[in-house]
Amino acid sequence: MIWGRIHLLYWLPLALPLAWMLFALLRRRRRALEKLVNPAMLPVLAPAWNPARATARLGFRLGALVLLFLALARPQWGFHWEDVRRQGLDILVVLDTSRSMTASDIKPSRLQQAKWGIRDLVRHLRGDRIGLIPFAGASVLQCPLTIDYAAFTMTLDDLYAGIIPRGGTAIEDALRTAIDAFPAESAADRVVLLITDGEDHDGDPLTLLPTLKEKTIRVYSIGIGTLDGGMIPGGEGAGYFKDRQGQVVMSALQEDTLQQLALATGGTYVRAAPGDTGLERVFRESIDSLKRAEQESRTAKIYEERFVWFLAAALLLLAGEALLPDRRKPDPEAVA
Repeated sequence: MIWGRIHLLYWLPLALPLAWMLFALLRRRRRALEKLVNPAMLPVLAPAWNPARATARLGFRLGALVLLFLALARPQWGFHWEDVRRQGLDILVVLDTSRSMTASDIKPSRLQQAKWGIRDLVRHLRGDRIGLIPFAGASVLQCPLTIDYAAFTMTLDDLYAGIIPRGGTAIEDALRTAIDAFPAESAADRVVLLITDGEDHDGDPLTLLPTLKEKTIRVYSIGIGTLDGGMIPGGEGAGYFKDRQGQVVMSALQEDTLQQLALATGGTYVRAAPGDTGLERVFRESIDSLKRAEQESRTAKIYEERFVWFLAAALLLLAGEALLPDRRKPDPEAVA
């Protein structure tokens, strides 16, 4: 036997203290009754009272509760073979990890807000492949396209500002890395999620528009930051980042290039807000409706769900508990 939600079984031992507490309350009730009435007089004063049945009813309830809990854990045994065909998109997350992404105009920082938004997006994926490209003055394919969302999330969690040694921001280089990372044979629509504050110090990403259109790559741009901008932390105990003249550097959102990239490739531009990067909204309203291609076909072992047996047993116990009264039927002769 295997379990579809085995983590629920970790809570099952809590049934033991619950059962002990309920039986203790039942014993307390009996002792209170014995203090009120002499136990020897109970058969005379309350001939219909049957404490053994009260105990049995409580046992039925607890047994039904345990069985319902086991049903929720999805017990499975027996299996059949089934052809599984997976369809999905190819999505590359191109994430800015430059120094300016540590600005806190979007709390707690632009980069952290972006990472939270990406984690929320992953929860909506069903068979879509996703990859990760962090960039600053250079870029690297940190996580190739995969359906292993746990591995992707672990890679995402390891990102930090400065993970790319070369400083600056080079959006063009990051997009080139993304173009090369898409497999040529895939028939699915290709999506680039470009998440950045828009500052660009090297190259011109708009020169890649012909290539992006030729390869049917849609760019969905997420501008993260505010138009007023924010100061860039200079490191531990170093205050804020300053230019050569000693002036504190303010980093503000630059939207023009991001908007042009999205518009020209059939994507969408969204400005992130505190607590909402806009990634989920973009996925629901635009990306989710794109063409999905068959990524792979394989034969899978499908286990048979058997929770219905546990559910039926729980219902039988509850029915038995309902039909078993606390009191005995009075003796007709005694009544007479």
